[in-house]
Amino acid sequence: MKLHLDNTAGYLIKAYNVGSVQVNDETYTHNIIVMPELLTPWQASSFDALTEADFEVIAACKPELVLLGTGEKQQFPDYGLMVSLIKAGIGVEVMNTQAACRTYNIVASEGRQVAAALLLG
Repeated sequence: MKLHLDNTAGYLIKAYNVGSVQVNDETYTHNIIVMPELLTPWQASSFDALTEADFEVIAACKPELVLLGTGEKQQFPDYGLMVSLIKAGIGVEVMNTQAACRTYNIVASEGRQVAAALLLG
């Protein structure tokens, strides 16, 4: 699915397919964290293997909002895993990865410090 949005500086998600995401002109097949001014690999291996440490990595990026893309289907992680985000006052929205990609572009275009933590596998 191609995604388009004008007037966005920094990292923009241009396309999503099951197992891959295109950010600007680069295609990624591993889990990533995308923010308007940051793109980094995310060591989370799968939804079922998420740990508190995976969420601490996101919290360290200091977003105001996290869009957690959980793969092909929406799945809610255990509340206890997200303690670092909650304690830091960071909002969390959980959705499938395709929806997280679409939503990221919209929120980023508003100039907000949003992080899309995307599980691609």
